[in-house]
Amino acid sequence: METPALEVQLKTLPNSPGVYQYYDKNGKILYVGKAKNLKKRVTSYFTKRHDSHRIGVMVKKIKEIKHIVVASETDALLLENNLIKKHQPRFNVMLKDDKTYPWICIKNERFPRVFPTRKLIKDGSEYYGPFTSFKTVNTLLELIKGLYKLRTCNYDLSEEKIRNGKYKVCLEYHLGNCKGPCEAKQPEAEYNSNIEAIRQIVKGNFKDSLQQFREQMKLHAENMEFEDAQRIKNKIDVLENYQSKSTVVNPKITNVDVFSIVSDEGYGYVNFLQLSHGAIIRSHTIEMKKKLDETDEELLELAITEIRQRFSSNSKEIYVPFKVDAGEDVRVTIPKLGDKKKIVELSQRNAKYYRQERFKQMKIVDPDRHVKRIMAQMKEDLRLNVEPRHIECFDNSNIQGTNPVAACVVFKNGKPSKKDYRKFNIKTVEGPDDFASMEEVVFRRYKRLLNEGEDLPQLIIVDGGKGQLSSGVKALEDLGLRGKIAIIGIAKRLEEIFYPGDTIPLYLDKKSESLKIIQQLRNEAHRFGITFHRNKRSKSALNTELEEITGIGEKTVVELLKQFRSVKRIKEASEKELAEVIGVSKAGIIYNHYKTKNTPE
Repeated sequence: METPALEVQLKTLPNSPGVYQYYDKNGKILYVGKAKNLKKRVTSYFTKRHDSHRIGVMVKKIKEIKHIVVASETDALLLENNLIKKHQPRFNVMLKDDKTYPWICIKNERFPRVFPTRKLIKDGSEYYGPFTSFKTVNTLLELIKGLYKLRTCNYDLSEEKIRNGKYKVCLEYHLGNCKGPCEAKQPEAEYNSNIEAIRQIVKGNFKDSLQQFREQMKLHAENMEFEDAQRIKNKIDVLENYQSKSTVVNPKITNVDVFSIVSDEGYGYVNFLQLSHGAIIRSHTIEMKKKLDETDEELLELAITEIRQRFSSNSKEIYVPFKVDAGEDVRVTIPKLGDKKKIVELSQRNAKYYRQERFKQMKIVDPDRHVKRIMAQMKEDLRLNVEPRHIECFDNSNIQGTNPVAACVVFKNGKPSKKDYRKFNIKTVEGPDDFASMEEVVFRRYKRLLNEGEDLPQLIIVDGGKGQLSSGVKALEDLGLRGKIAIIGIAKRLEEIFYPGDTIPLYLDKKSESLKIIQQLRNEAHRFGITFHRNKRSKSALNTELEEITGIGEKTVVELLKQFRSVKRIKEASEKELAEVIGVSKAGIIYNHYKTKNTPE
């Protein structure tokens, strides 16, 4: 599918957090930005007047908008940083330098130090983050410093050097901020247990610390020390909003390609995420037309080869949602949990959004093409002779045999045609007989269409199994329409589709658009029928009460109910109150009726 016009691209953007990328007519990246709501943010570029000449020039050059959907605003901020540094877009001014967001490092050494850093060094150290604010980093480090005594010196505290007395304790020891591991004043096991506790804090597990802070805040408030209480409250807010993990940046994941797929009857949509040093630096989705009903595995294998060649990827490992053959030189990983699983889910989310946008774009650009595709699919799936451009669906509604009614809903070109909906009171059937009721309404519907010379549908659907279908078929036979209109039944329990004279039902793929349209028809018929049934039942209930009174008609009943809201209140009203609504004469009739009824003999 060709790149649609900008107006179409804007209409189909999702209302999700993510990163957007603008491209010019030559496919060159112009700008990368982040958004809490992609649709609102991107649309604003094309609807507002821009004070900045730079932005005005850029907007004129935009020919294509790409985006990557992420889980949160924080992830969008981090991903924007990655992409700007990777692609250096012309119209981005911020974030082009070599600085990056801060991390908390637990150094790979004996008696590890814990400190903030902007540089990731591959020496086995642990890095947590990245953080979009140094405020969060400082709050976490303050919390750690307040709870645990850690060294800040950069000495090599090897066992041999400590034993030989190479170091002396410094001022930090005398101030009580360090326990002096350099002079063996603190055992290594104790220090390491503190480091393990710190790992839990930077991962976000600080329930105990939060409780401790709340108690301190309460104590300050009780002592009228409100500034101190506010200072601690600010710390609590930072910790409660802290996200320890990001989906888009993880230093434990190195150079990896991530692939996922969503598909329907005609196409597969494959998303590719490229990770370099643990950060997403590219997202690309392709649409693949199915030629011979290929499986998702076959499509994904083809896509992996094509995409890796197109982007010259040399990654030795790929993450995928299921087993595929990617060649001998590539390690295939199917993540089951944790960060690796989250990154595959992120890829799947982007593939899903891409598919939705393509459908929306197709409906806007070429609505008839979309209808033709669905109709052709329904013809094939349901084994029909013609495309079902006009479909009618019937549903019976009765509760314990009372007020039996039926509904007929009409879909034209896959969409509801509400002006053609019809409702039926069952006339010839006594008691709750769904089969006879179905036969009556199908007969009445098409006898009338024949008499009035109206167009007949290409497909009739009856809500029910073999019994209801047989009743519908009998009605068509009586009208001489058997074989001229296709008729099927759909059973609710397993979504089984029955054909006349065939004992084995058809099961459509749960993802099939044909099944979705049939379900929509069935649900719409049920809704329409139930609404009619309820209205009839309510009216029937009124008839038994008020309209049975001689001299009281439907209009009077409606006026009374508008004012009093219920029959019970009408019964309890005084003659004067009734007269104010319906006049003295009718008020007297109703008042005397209920007075006589309630007077003991």
